[in-house]
Amino acid sequence: MSQHLQDKVVLVTGAGGGFGKLIAEKCAAGGARVVGVDIGAEGLAAVFDGIRAAGLSGSYQVADVTDMDQMQSAVQHTVQTFGAVDVIVNNAGVMPLAYFADHEKAWRQWHRAIDINIKGVVNGISAVYDQMISQGRGHVVNISSIYGNAGVAGSGVYSATKAAVTVLSDSLRSEAKGKIKVTTVKPTGVLGTNLASGVVNGAAIMGIVGSRGAEYMGSLTAFSDGTLAAEKTDVDSVQYWLITPDDLADAVVHVIDQPWGISISDITVRASGEDYIY
Repeated sequence: MSQHLQDKVVLVTGAGGGFGKLIAEKCAAGGARVVGVDIGAEGLAAVFDGIRAAGLSGSYQVADVTDMDQMQSAVQHTVQTFGAVDVIVNNAGVMPLAYFADHEKAWRQWHRAIDINIKGVVNGISAVYDQMISQGRGHVVNISSIYGNAGVAGSGVYSATKAAVTVLSDSLRSEAKGKIKVTTVKPTGVLGTNLASGVVNGAAIMGIVGSRGAEYMGSLTAFSDGTLAAEKTDVDSVQYWLITPDDLADAVVHVIDQPWGISISDITVRASGEDYIY
């Protein structure tokens, strides 16, 4: 049962689908008042129509996180609707995995990743900062990645953007101690979040599994054809192989669902039996 979500005002970017949709829905179910931001109007409307149809509290505004004016407008909408913005989840992101040899077909996606994954987080922080300071409290949740832990073959640009998210979080935490809580969430590999649709070269995913490549491919094949061993699909098994979007969203809701005096500053969410090595 939620203890600290009730009536918190939570702004979620990338809320029109995938992981952001789940975060928005779970926060609303816990009693939060949720505002969603996304560039896709149709998906965003569907998510929040569903939230309100369930008798929960939610609103939304179409906005591009790479546009500072639009993010400021979304924050103004949040304050006008619910009177505050207690939490922002900077979730919007893309994952254009590709080798540098793929530059001709990848550079546009790389530039877009820099805009969304880095500038989008800077804009999100900047848009809420003054409001949170004037309120006397706030919470910024930034979604980084295990890919940001190291320079990995096949993910140079993506890893750089997620490392930047971690540095932004650390800097904000240092500057806003006792005023704004900051949480960095580092997900492991997760299927079903729509991130994979941005991968430019599918082979580039192998850098994150390193020497476990053969084992990873075997498990991935079994996962795809439904023959993965039961213990690897059981969340209560230490061999659990792959977290679900639900698992990840639950972890994000958990860091929000804390008293104001408790800050979970850094969290890596991974399956205990996974093959990712960073």
